[in-house]
Amino acid sequence: MESRNLKQRARGAHNEPSILPLTSDEYREEKERSTPAGRVDDRYLNGSGFSEASFGDSHAPASKTYGAYPVIRSDAPWDGGDDSNGADSLTDFSAARLDAGVSGLLRSRDFVIVLFLTVASLFTRLWKIGRRPYVTWDEAHFGKFGAYYINHTFYHDVHPPLAKMLVALAEVIAGHNGTFNFKSAKKYPEYVDYTFMRAQIALYGVALVPMAYLTCRHLHISRPMATLAGCFVLFDNALCVMSRFILLDEPLLFFTAMTLWSATGFQYVNKHGRSFSRRWWKWLLLTGFSLGCVMSSKWVGLFCVIMVGIATADDLFRKYCDLMPWKLYARHWLARGIALILVPLTIYVACFWVHFHYLYRSGNGDHKLSAKFQAHLKGNKLNTQPYDITYGAFVDIRAVYNGPGLLHSHIDRYPSGSHLQQVTCFPHRDKNNIWQLRKARGISANYTLDPIEFVQNGDIIQVVHNRTGAALRASKHVLAPLTTSHFEVAAENITSSSEDGLSNWRVEIVEQQYSGNRDKRLHAMTTMFRLRHQETGCLLRVGSRRLPDWGWKQSEVTCLPDKSGKKNVKSKDVLWYIEHNTNTRMQKDDLSKYVRSNFFVNMIQLNVEMGKTNNALWPDVNKYSTLESRPLSWPFLLYPMRMVGWGDKTLKYYEIGNPILWWVSAIACIIYPFRLLAWLTCIKRQLPGWRMSGLLELWDSSKFLWGGWALHYIPFFFMGRVTYIHHYLPALYFGLLLVAFELDRFFGSWRRGRYLVLAAWVAGVIAGAVFLYFAPFTYGWDRPSKELSGRRWLSSWNVYEDRNIF
Repeated sequence: MESRNLKQRARGAHNEPSILPLTSDEYREEKERSTPAGRVDDRYLNGSGFSEASFGDSHAPASKTYGAYPVIRSDAPWDGGDDSNGADSLTDFSAARLDAGVSGLLRSRDFVIVLFLTVASLFTRLWKIGRRPYVTWDEAHFGKFGAYYINHTFYHDVHPPLAKMLVALAEVIAGHNGTFNFKSAKKYPEYVDYTFMRAQIALYGVALVPMAYLTCRHLHISRPMATLAGCFVLFDNALCVMSRFILLDEPLLFFTAMTLWSATGFQYVNKHGRSFSRRWWKWLLLTGFSLGCVMSSKWVGLFCVIMVGIATADDLFRKYCDLMPWKLYARHWLARGIALILVPLTIYVACFWVHFHYLYRSGNGDHKLSAKFQAHLKGNKLNTQPYDITYGAFVDIRAVYNGPGLLHSHIDRYPSGSHLQQVTCFPHRDKNNIWQLRKARGISANYTLDPIEFVQNGDIIQVVHNRTGAALRASKHVLAPLTTSHFEVAAENITSSSEDGLSNWRVEIVEQQYSGNRDKRLHAMTTMFRLRHQETGCLLRVGSRRLPDWGWKQSEVTCLPDKSGKKNVKSKDVLWYIEHNTNTRMQKDDLSKYVRSNFFVNMIQLNVEMGKTNNALWPDVNKYSTLESRPLSWPFLLYPMRMVGWGDKTLKYYEIGNPILWWVSAIACIIYPFRLLAWLTCIKRQLPGWRMSGLLELWDSSKFLWGGWALHYIPFFFMGRVTYIHHYLPALYFGLLLVAFELDRFFGSWRRGRYLVLAAWVAGVIAGAVFLYFAPFTYGWDRPSKELSGRRWLSSWNVYEDRNIF
């Protein structure tokens, strides 16, 4: 009788609302009255806000959670199973049954749905995937990068290496030998199985569809609406067309979806299962693994890291407020530190280790890393050169201080001071960086016929610019142009020098970095030395200051006064080393035997260079482009993108999404925070039926969806780099699942859910029909674009004429 009263209250009587939120005390009192002694179900008292039946046990009654505690809803829509036992069957679940039935375990009906979605996704993604036999759009970049791994050529790119290594894996499986250069719009040769390569990359896009369904089931979305979420992803034209070429976007989207799936799976187990159980650890570690993969594919994966980080902080804060014992609380912190910080970082570092391990040949990205790294690349000029430095050698002298670069001179003169030839530091390789080491002024020598003589510690030498014949010099009578406490360093032609001794420098070896060196000779790459001016005692120095336009913005080189001769012995700004040694009289050696290259230093430096290159991708606002678009236009699909040439006889692909899905998801995502605000307002006004517990339940069920959309979209407004419409695709994935969530909540409560299945069918059919309507853009159109003019729903769409003007 008491149990019936409890169920009647949950349903509502007469004109009362169908569901009344219960406080924890009210629910506990009701439960204790309606349950036999000793059978209080702890699952309803854990504040989790979910129940096993809401995930979809085919033999349990439907339930919904409103507030922090669930209320049995016998009138809720149920998609199968016998609920004749009523509330008691749910109460009788044991803890063992609950732990065995956590999310991720496929029931028979879920398996059928997942299988159907997967087959449909395979068809839409793979149909006619090899129709265009030419290098299409960014295949010119990423296909080429994949080939670099096959032929072991080092390259530089703005993205981390994982997704590109997966492209390389696809090329290896397809039998590519790495010789094709993937030149844009070039026809694939017969020996390149581009269709198989594209198909392998498309599989990452195929997985998005069933993963969307499984993620929705983690969030307790009903089967009809979870299936609809999968159909939304299935029937989006932009997601489909981007999966049909050799690009990085599909691996990125796959790992983004995998992160959402694993994070929601862990949220479920964390609330319903036993902490630190095997299943709990599985979902937590899988979340960390997914974070590492998405972060190692593109840096936008950091948005997933932030998303999971916020959810983790929320969870740990609630545990703290629940007065969890300190030892147990510390274990939760430690577990998350290992799984969500250490595991992702390990994967990120491991990807770069593989990247460096396989790319051991010289390529066009060598100059982005240190000379020590380049000395280990086969074919690089720093790898093969004479190791010992002799008089008459032509050398490139690099500053140890990071940034300025190589000692440099050019014909331009100082506008003041000595008015002699400028001496600077230049970060790039140039013929003006080459200097010849000669004996001190006044000592004649024939460097091609005289016996070979090595440069050693304490020797007095001249450093002569190769292209101009001017010798490096300093004078205490002339101050540096910027750092006026130092002396000016200039270059003066030896034949016209008016002062003897100003071009003589003493070599002072500070460190021999190769442990096998016991001599006092100067060696390429491994000897750190200083150059002390013989007459003034000052030290050749470079700092961080840049010369004005008259000095081409290059780094200022000065001479640091040191009367005592003991100043700044190991300061990096006065240390130099020979980066490259050219001497036809000396035998070349493999410098990788002597030079040490630190992996972590190389990885950090490469990431810094990636950031610099990414920040340099600024859009040209004065240049018309059919490719670029601004973030504000993305949710409303204002400017779709032409992926190829637009001639009447060419096969044309248009990156346009399903307009209905894009517009509806944009509205849902924009309205969502206002829904939360309205709920808070109702709570503040103490309106009946509006409880904070209900708001928390709504937030827990949807925070990953709206939060993922916001984190993957809003930051692009603050980026200075060039942006494209495909940058919105990760946010779109979250937005489509949020639409399914909102539809499930609305139709699940409206008219007691009797129209839930019908609504899912209608929405799915509409999405599918619009997908087919725009399918010519997705699968290629080889006739005049004017014939598709009827599919231009917005005047800004450049379907057959250029209209993409900002």
